[in-house]
Amino acid sequence: MRPPTGQQFTISRTVDGRRLHATITEVAAGLRELVYDGVDLVEPFPEHARPAKAQGIVLAPWGGRVAGGDWQHGGTTQRLAITERDRGNASHGLLRFAPYRVLEHTEAKVVLAATIHPQTGWPFLLDTTVSYELTDDGLLVTHEATNVSTERAPWSCGAHPYLAVGDTPAERLTFTVPAARVFNAEGLIPTDETLVDAMDASAPDLRAGRRLAELDIDHNYAGLEFVGGVATSSLLDDVGRGAELWQDSAFPFAVVFTPRDFPATAGPKHVAAIEPMSAPANTLNSGTGLVWLEPGETWIGHWGIDPVGF
Repeated sequence: MRPPTGQQFTISRTVDGRRLHATITEVAAGLRELVYDGVDLVEPFPEHARPAKAQGIVLAPWGGRVAGGDWQHGGTTQRLAITERDRGNASHGLLRFAPYRVLEHTEAKVVLAATIHPQTGWPFLLDTTVSYELTDDGLLVTHEATNVSTERAPWSCGAHPYLAVGDTPAERLTFTVPAARVFNAEGLIPTDETLVDAMDASAPDLRAGRRLAELDIDHNYAGLEFVGGVATSSLLDDVGRGAELWQDSAFPFAVVFTPRDFPATAGPKHVAAIEPMSAPANTLNSGTGLVWLEPGETWIGHWGIDPVGF
């Protein structure tokens, strides 16, 4: 039986004397599993299954939602296909169900490419690549996009990993995100920014860490603290073992999503997604964080996941 996410690309290497391996899918260039010394660092899904709640996929050329699927370009209303029917939005970009082609596959690295062709609501041609590489520290992910249109084109990018520490329950996990600001929202569409100190429990301050079991969040965060060029979030168990997700300055935003009904392999589970984002949701309308690429111009961004405390 063929996997619904296409070919499966496995990479592996030894880190601090222990095996680290990842599996990437052909469809959506998704991170299906990342395992260190037998412990899952992201929520995995079986080869015969489809990813749940955008699990592990690449978000391009926008992440989150485009409100109503409509946006303006050159005085013309562009009408994207509605892919989130219950809310009437265009959700998570144009590559969610697209197959990628292989440019390189070695023992510790795979590079996948996909072209975003002009289509309903999107009159641009972009070449994109995503590289997954295992290093001495952990997983390094590199995104690139080149505008091969004859006019400048808008671009934003994100990813959707759900961090994990094996099967450790939410009651024993601490979730930390170094964000000082959060976007208010109407129907999950960001509006204005405010300090996390001023928000209620729906978008709490996570800078000092909070128990995952206490959280029920689906918000765009901003004002990330960058140290040494990266902002680092984490999901750790009670002995400090777990996963750190870092993102560079090309990804100055993050979506925090902590669903309590995630359909994990063993049944419903309370999980934590930290989504590195180059722009918040609805960027095609708000312009916040949106990059405009000139013809021939290339954008590059990096993020990664490192095992810690093992």
